[in-house]
Amino acid sequence: MAGFAVVDFETTGFNSRGSDRVVEVAVVHVDRRGNVTGKWQTVLNPERDLGPQHIHGIRGADAMLAPRFADIVDSLTELLEGRIFVAHNASFDLGFLEAEYSRLGRQLPVAGSLCTMILAKRYLPGSGRALRDCCDAFDIPLENAHAALVDATATATLLSNYIAMSPETDWERMHREVPDPIVRDRSPNGMERWRPRSEDTQKLTAHDFLSQIADGLPEYTGSQQHDEYLAVLDRALMDRLLSATEVRELAEIANSLGLRRSTVEELHRAYFTQVARVAWSDRELTPEEKADLDLVGGLLQINALEQTKILHTEQVLAESIMLERNPAETVVSNSVSLDGASNRYGLTPGDLVVLTGEMSRPRSEIEADLVRAGYTPWNGVTKKVKLLITADPDSLSGKTKKAREYGIPVVVESALLELLGK
Repeated sequence: MAGFAVVDFETTGFNSRGSDRVVEVAVVHVDRRGNVTGKWQTVLNPERDLGPQHIHGIRGADAMLAPRFADIVDSLTELLEGRIFVAHNASFDLGFLEAEYSRLGRQLPVAGSLCTMILAKRYLPGSGRALRDCCDAFDIPLENAHAALVDATATATLLSNYIAMSPETDWERMHREVPDPIVRDRSPNGMERWRPRSEDTQKLTAHDFLSQIADGLPEYTGSQQHDEYLAVLDRALMDRLLSATEVRELAEIANSLGLRRSTVEELHRAYFTQVARVAWSDRELTPEEKADLDLVGGLLQINALEQTKILHTEQVLAESIMLERNPAETVVSNSVSLDGASNRYGLTPGDLVVLTGEMSRPRSEIEADLVRAGYTPWNGVTKKVKLLITADPDSLSGKTKKAREYGIPVVVESALLELLGK
């Protein structure tokens, strides 16, 4: 007889009939006696910005690598077919499910539905409507709420408690009206595309990008190809962060230019050497400069022993020459400038700066700070914009996509503190 498919969606917003999309889905199977028999979860690429990331906690790096709804619709259909659809505030989740299926011209695979929020009026009279209120009544744990699998699992446990509180006859009619689920001796097709949210996307994607660079046939490249790679690296390291998007861009350009992994490693050492040379140019290495060098060296995957060797060599060089008469030439531009944040980001007074995403402070306050610092906040991304500051370095917003298309540097919100001298 029919069981239940308990579902929870995380979305970019509340308007299922508008432009908002699903960014995460979780399905928990519960049999007619209230036993959990299976769990599935995936982040989705909504092909737009992620909306209130401070609520659902999904990062651009997760969504960028995730499947689209169209990629998982067949397997999701198999998980829902022949089962009673259950959700807490089911009208919300059904609205988004219907919208996503409608976009693909697909029929909704739901024969019947239940809402644990509405059922609370019967089983938990006087309790609040929120999922947490209902869970508290049964002492059901709800850690990390607004993660789809966490909420779906809590809702499934809530359903199990409802079932245990009532006679079996109360549920029989509902099960008779829903076709029996299709019994399969395998997981639904296409489950390999499902991608659960990672605990540390940055660690998984950004810290091992050299492995994404080919190391095959001998290369035939020269200084032009090296300079092109270094220019992209320079832009990526402006905010001292390598996002998943920048990692992918670096790997792609290295492969497209025919650079072998060993050559890229040499270019990274050359880049680090020039940063170290500028740091030692006054024959003094401050704690702040040492911390910055440690950060750059780590991002470039240069081991500690090699970093120490380069720093010692540059120290000896700085002490043996008169830098005032023989200024150190550098293969990098803005990132190793001695003239402060404005030059690091290549900005001059009046330059246009665009913000995107939900910042930690009100947008109006940040824009006022930019104006006081001599820059011009701008709404749209054009080729005249000099810098885009984002809440998420892997944002899927249209502004971020356009900035990358134009080659405009994209830096994280924390870079604002340096930019504004705070």
